[in-house]
Amino acid sequence: MKRIYILDVPIDDVTENEAVKYIDTLMNDGQLHQVVTVNPEFVMEAQRDPRFMQVLNDASLATADGVGIVLAARWLGTPIRERVTGVALVERLAKQAVIRGWRIFFLGAAPGVAEKAAQVLRHRYAGLQVAGTYAGSPSIIEEPYVQQQVLDANPDILLVAYGHPAQDLWIARNQALLNVRLAIGVGGTFDEITGLVPQAPNWMHKVGLKWLWRLIQQPWRYKRIFTALIKFPLAVLFRRSSTNNLDSR
Repeated sequence: MKRIYILDVPIDDVTENEAVKYIDTLMNDGQLHQVVTVNPEFVMEAQRDPRFMQVLNDASLATADGVGIVLAARWLGTPIRERVTGVALVERLAKQAVIRGWRIFFLGAAPGVAEKAAQVLRHRYAGLQVAGTYAGSPSIIEEPYVQQQVLDANPDILLVAYGHPAQDLWIARNQALLNVRLAIGVGGTFDEITGLVPQAPNWMHKVGLKWLWRLIQQPWRYKRIFTALIKFPLAVLFRRSSTNNLDSR
């Protein structure tokens, strides 16, 4: 795969189909793998948190989840062919899990949401094996109990919806102990799958206005949207300008 970097954060140039095929390969190589779905907020958080930056760089697959990532990559001269969002990836993996017999554990979100998301996907994809569901939290205090829940379930795939960077750091700390072949931080995916947060209309997805839909639905997200729409583009612009100045010397 072609891997590019935006502000030192890796992004793999894969289509949705290629991502699923690659994950299928990862599931059979005997190793443990972490997948991250990178959006502009991930990139900006990684500038502040070296632990998070390391997790992103160590990931086996880093997809472009966010139109801002696609636009920035294009502007930097390293275009990415397609967005691969957390919601799309979970849907595709649920379908593939039926074929492969993979068992999925749904961890995180508000109480009851993981269970409902599992029910929705089991209804959409008959035969999907749900290893378990649990809300829990990324708190260190609760970590031993959450570990035991996952260990007892022995899933093949672990979906963690604690929000970034907590979910991704949690996976990095715990995956080896849990011995789960594939773990993915999925943010608000469970909320979208269950309809708790209505999905944006298709036309808004196509023109890159999902952020506006989210702002309308969840106005308290304004700080995150400000990061994605203002801070991230400015940081990319500054990095490109700095690089061009160095190249011209």
